[in-house]
Amino acid sequence: MGIEAVANDLKGRVESSDFENSIKFDCGEDGVLVIDGNSISTDNKDVDCTIGVSFEDLQSLVAGDLDPTAAFMQGKFTIDGDMSIAMKLSQLM
Repeated sequence: MGIEAVANDLKGRVESSDFENSIKFDCGEDGVLVIDGNSISTDNKDVDCTIGVSFEDLQSLVAGDLDPTAAFMQGKFTIDGDMSIAMKLSQLM
């Protein structure tokens, strides 16, 4: 499964959400996943908050197998930008 497949898995949740910010999951060489309001893409662009995460951990977050708070506390990802936006992700995950 690649980054496009993860984007497709999240597409319905993102389009039906009331998420109003922009956030990027930066998986390094595996690509980026950008949520901007009710749209999702794999195009790299400037956002309000960037989460650095491995592709495997992103897959686990999307699947619901990895708790976002626990993952952050374990150092599985980093947050650059407005942390309050990252906390709003619970409505999408």
